[in-house]
Amino acid sequence: MSRADLDRDPRAVAAMFDDVARRYDLANTVLSLGLDRYWREVTRRALSPASGERILDLAAGTGVSTGEFARSGAKCVAADFSFGMLSAGYSRGLPMVAADALSLPFADGTFDGVAMLFGLRNLADTAAGLREMARVVRPGGRLVICEFSTPTRQALRAVYRNLALRAVPPVARAVSSNPDAYVYLAESILAWPDQPRLAAEIGRAGWSEVAWRDLTGGIVAVHRAVKPA
Repeated sequence: MSRADLDRDPRAVAAMFDDVARRYDLANTVLSLGLDRYWREVTRRALSPASGERILDLAAGTGVSTGEFARSGAKCVAADFSFGMLSAGYSRGLPMVAADALSLPFADGTFDGVAMLFGLRNLADTAAGLREMARVVRPGGRLVICEFSTPTRQALRAVYRNLALRAVPPVARAVSSNPDAYVYLAESILAWPDQPRLAAEIGRAGWSEVAWRDLTGGIVAVHRAVKPA
């Protein structure tokens, strides 16, 4: 399985995530050396969900991040196009919806905020997905995207690309139910735009006040934006 084979085809990507769902959260924690918890917490603070607000967690997987957002008292919905992921997270007792990010089953302006953690790069059409998120968020609502990005220092960039990502497949073989899927995930990271280019794409999709924060030297970046009133 390679990035070229999947080509971000929705059915192929959904099937891939179905295959890894059972041990997905464990694999993420191991492969990130536990940093996934920190990245989720920064995302939660950037989104700043408040009690009573309606929050959409898109590409929510098993709902780990959704549950963390919901601790604020916000009314959170986990949406994902992988039935396997949603099934694996069913015991969390959260509202879960099977949904295509390019055609969300929600009315215009339904949510006060939308978050997407490590899912945007898997969409077949990034721009269309960002526009669809803008559609379902009210004017003045927030967008937060947490995604792998480009290390800001050349030395770290070289180490990350040449060593860290190459280590993903062998580690995945020990902890994942479908280690080949992580070859695709590593390749998709390498092909992803850097922070300024993603910020520009978010702005072109109709969002304003776009800004980002680099995490772990830029290995991950959290982009935040607002829907114009």
